[in-house]
Amino acid sequence: MWPKTLSILASASLLVFSSVAPQAAEHVFTVRVQNVSVANLLKLSNGKTASVTPGAVLYVVHTNRGPVFTSGQPDRGEGLEALAEDGPAAPLAKSLEGKPGIVPFGFADTPVGAGRSRPLRSGEAFEFKVSGKPGERLTIATMLGQSNDLFYAPREEGIALFDATGQPIAGDITSQILLWDAGTEINEEPGLGPNQPAFQAAPNTGPDEHGVVRPISEVKDGFHYPTVAEILRVTITVGPTAMH
Repeated sequence: MWPKTLSILASASLLVFSSVAPQAAEHVFTVRVQNVSVANLLKLSNGKTASVTPGAVLYVVHTNRGPVFTSGQPDRGEGLEALAEDGPAAPLAKSLEGKPGIVPFGFADTPVGAGRSRPLRSGEAFEFKVSGKPGERLTIATMLGQSNDLFYAPREEGIALFDATGQPIAGDITSQILLWDAGTEINEEPGLGPNQPAFQAAPNTGPDEHGVVRPISEVKDGFHYPTVAEILRVTITVGPTAMH
């Protein structure tokens, strides 16, 4: 009887332990957003040139689709307009607090090595760290400073932080970033519009567009915009693993 009882207990114990699934490994990712544009990138209609300065970078790791915007839909009024028109990312970050499907989020507004918050000059970079598990995705958003309401971001579903085999991604992800029109302010010539951040008398002063968020490739405004790769280089490196 005794050996039989031990055998039964051992089997039960095995069942208990085998029913506990291993927890997914959480990785730390360092994301670098660099301004790689040249000083005279924009060729203006007045014969002059202008440089390009992206604004602060919002970042959010998420499991839901479209944490910041939905393509083809109007801006939600949660801070994307402020980011796209004038640069600050704090209002949009605050709107993410407590929302389902949102994991870590925040924003970077001080270039590496700079002593204060300011737009990103040529050659400079913002860097930030996020943690993520398989199934989670990354969305970033930053203003094209020489525009009325254009911003850089991936497609609304975000960038997968892990591949199909569960391995963390690393390397250059610039190709997954698009230039978007927030649809909140009428477009003017990039780098020359009187209602753009460098020229306007105060934030949020341009005429309303009453449009929708959409890729700039779908916008027929008659203006030329540099490619994403002419302005930004976005890379990810993978740090240590932590079990939770």
